[in-house]
Amino acid sequence: MSDPLQAHLLAALTATAPAPICVAFSGGPDSSALLHALAHEPLARERGLRAAHVDHGLHADSARWAAHCARFCQDLDVPCALVRVDVPRDGGKGLEAAARHVRHAALADLLHDGEWLLFGHHRDDQVETVLLKLLRGAGPEGLGGMRVRRPFGAGQLWRPLLELPRATLLDYVAAHQLDCIDDPSNADIRLARNRLRHEILPGLLRYWPQACDSILHSAALSRDAADALRSQWLPAFDALHDRASGSLDLPGWRALLPALREPLLDHWLHLRGLAAPGAAQRRQIERQCDARAGQLPCVRWAGTELHIWKQRLWALPTQAPIDPDWQQRWSGEPLALPDGGELALTAPATRLAQPLQVRMRRGGERIRPAGNPHTRELRNLFQQAQMPPWRRDACPLLYADGELIAVAGRWINARGAELFDRCGAQPRWRPGR
Repeated sequence: MSDPLQAHLLAALTATAPAPICVAFSGGPDSSALLHALAHEPLARERGLRAAHVDHGLHADSARWAAHCARFCQDLDVPCALVRVDVPRDGGKGLEAAARHVRHAALADLLHDGEWLLFGHHRDDQVETVLLKLLRGAGPEGLGGMRVRRPFGAGQLWRPLLELPRATLLDYVAAHQLDCIDDPSNADIRLARNRLRHEILPGLLRYWPQACDSILHSAALSRDAADALRSQWLPAFDALHDRASGSLDLPGWRALLPALREPLLDHWLHLRGLAAPGAAQRRQIERQCDARAGQLPCVRWAGTELHIWKQRLWALPTQAPIDPDWQQRWSGEPLALPDGGELALTAPATRLAQPLQVRMRRGGERIRPAGNPHTRELRNLFQQAQMPPWRRDACPLLYADGELIAVAGRWINARGAELFDRCGAQPRWRPGR
């Protein structure tokens, strides 16, 4: 009689399109069982089975874990791509979320056209995911749990084991005596999923033995509801979303039913690589939509900030405050700015005859643009040009001998115009966000 895991995978492979497959391989029990079972399935070999391991560098043993994964794959005669990534620790998302974001980005970059990336997520993972989403105030999309398949990178993400319990995978590991990585972070109950897995769920199941079945049944109903709502909010998104600026029409968004507003907002944020808000932030966004004219509301959460400006919603990654005392000497070469932007000349090989000082806005600056009879405050120029408020403090100011001669390439006084005309190039500013 065939092993339950292998029988399940054979049925899953037979029922899907013959796409090339790659396993996201952490070296833990779940992905080890998945990769080992697939390596012994000829149909998987025919589809070019390979593996990919991402080394986050967060644990002292991460390099050893990567070497273990390479050996495991070599023993199975399965090609393995190893990628080392750097996880930002100050992005505002939390280390666990930041690591997941970087890992998924690396895996997406590795994926070939039309290739399917397989994860070892199982039934128990799905139960935990739905409960975590519930505790975070998610709607039907979140409460539907992880999708079996969805677009990912140049191909698809596939979770073929979502119907199998964790015990099936652990039994396979034991039966085949697989050497697996034991990541100590999986026992750290300071992490929400581990606390749920090791402390909350066991107690819940003692009193409600059928809890997992009930949770997954509700998840299936929520998934159906989310798909039905998507057919309504997706056309609305296309109408409200301005591709050039990436912003959303605020009045149009608010006019939607709440059941459509929330998934549309989340979809927009995810397209921009940003996290969806929690329940408290959603309520705050709704309140800030009624802010008085002249106010500049901003709602922040895990690595994301949402601005309300000019009757539109704007979403950006959270940035550290810019030091107003920052300054650099500049002769025309590409210059990295504090917000991640860049200042350069329109003619890259050109250099200025006189080095300039580049500073950030401190308040009260004034300039008389060439051909303009009046000296103007930068505040007024920014407002009239409708420059987004979050970009104003990052706009580079160019000084010659202590005199403000240019504001990026937007406003240049007579002295600045002469200087740039002489070198045959103009300042070009690329904002960081």
